[in-house]
Amino acid sequence: MAEPFKNLAWDDFRLIKAVADARGLPAAAAQIGVNHSTVFRRLKQIEDTLGNALFERHRTGYALTPAGEEMVTLANRLDEEITAVGRKLAGREPSPAGELRVTTNDSLLIHLLMPLLAGFRERYPEVRLDVVLTNQALNLSKRDADVAIRATDQPPENLVGRRAARIAWALYGRAIDFPEPGAIDQEELKTRNWVSLGDNLAQLKAVKFVQENVAPERVVYKINTVLGLAEAVEVGLGIGHVPCLIGDARPTLVRLAPPDPAYAADLWLLTHPDLRHAPRVRAFLDYLAVEFGKLRRFIEGNPGPVVESVAAQA
Repeated sequence: MAEPFKNLAWDDFRLIKAVADARGLPAAAAQIGVNHSTVFRRLKQIEDTLGNALFERHRTGYALTPAGEEMVTLANRLDEEITAVGRKLAGREPSPAGELRVTTNDSLLIHLLMPLLAGFRERYPEVRLDVVLTNQALNLSKRDADVAIRATDQPPENLVGRRAARIAWALYGRAIDFPEPGAIDQEELKTRNWVSLGDNLAQLKAVKFVQENVAPERVVYKINTVLGLAEAVEVGLGIGHVPCLIGDARPTLVRLAPPDPAYAADLWLLTHPDLRHAPRVRAFLDYLAVEFGKLRRFIEGNPGPVVESVAAQA
């Protein structure tokens, strides 16, 4: 079969893989950005070239034949090798330039990163930032992103990076409702209305505390992202746990208890090993590491002048 392979291009392998993944032509066509008839015609040409049927057509969809399984295995291997070469070539750029894809979550972007990204762009105007907001871990091995900025105590083992700080959390309420927050009876707080992250984030200890210690009828507002949590406290919906970097920047909020170390999470700057020496990646990681260092006390919930400075920017 070696001779027919000379007539196959990488796009042919992509097409075979797409049909196998989608188990049909319409979804495969949408995945690779061509129309249904093109996929049908090209697949027939590939099978004719190879002299083997790659799929069996069933009412439930397209099923791989043994020859098709071999082709998909080869396609996956080629995909991995091409991606690996791309990462290595990206690491040989002469200077910080080009597109840098950064993934993080919405709350870190809005409450911490935006002015830092602006500062980075001012210093490195040849780097274009493409920010992907998601709470899911993207595949940096597949170049879904170049850098991940994550709050986690368990960074993926296949990535390299730096632990920049530890994000502290504390219980907050409105200053107008708690003029003497230091004299608060912690048991009395459980009778107040509460706001909390949603059940989809039940693995967080701050959420578990509310579930285990606050009556369900007192949890009057839930939200599935940290973004908007402080605003809910600020408008008087209830008291709630908020990252200190968000709560301390708002003069209308006060801490009702000290930060609980059990609720904290590490702030990581992560990238793939093949990309860590790319000029644009290295420049970005170095820049943020320095800026996070300046804000470390603020991120870790230690009051000081930096809190007032950040609050003034908000």
